[in-house]
Amino acid sequence: MELVSVLVAAAASWMFGAVWYMALSKPWIEASGVEVDEKGGPKGGSTVPMILSAIAMVLVAGMMRHIIEQAQIDTVLKGIMVGGGIGLFMISPWIMLNNAYGGRPFKLTLIDGGYAVIGCALMGTVLVLF
Repeated sequence: MELVSVLVAAAASWMFGAVWYMALSKPWIEASGVEVDEKGGPKGGSTVPMILSAIAMVLVAGMMRHIIEQAQIDTVLKGIMVGGGIGLFMISPWIMLNNAYGGRPFKLTLIDGGYAVIGCALMGTVLVLF
């Protein structure tokens, strides 16, 4: 059951990410500086980032499951808070550092950090429901 909960939480966050980045594709492309093709999509169109993001979501969900279990988080509100807290206070600052050193606009941190916060809050919710 533990593996299933991790996979479902990872899939939920990954699917949310697809919606998030589709909705924010133009500002993200502008802020990230990714080269685009004639249709306006990222040049090259590799599936590698999507595969890596799915693997990353499984790793994050697995560690979050461990934290939630060890801390005995047992309500949806607490799951949202611990997940959102991980996204806001652990993942987003790291994103901010990477973007700052890379000379990227702060808008990119807001887009990517926003996904981290909401995606992790969603993971926390799913993990508590299992």
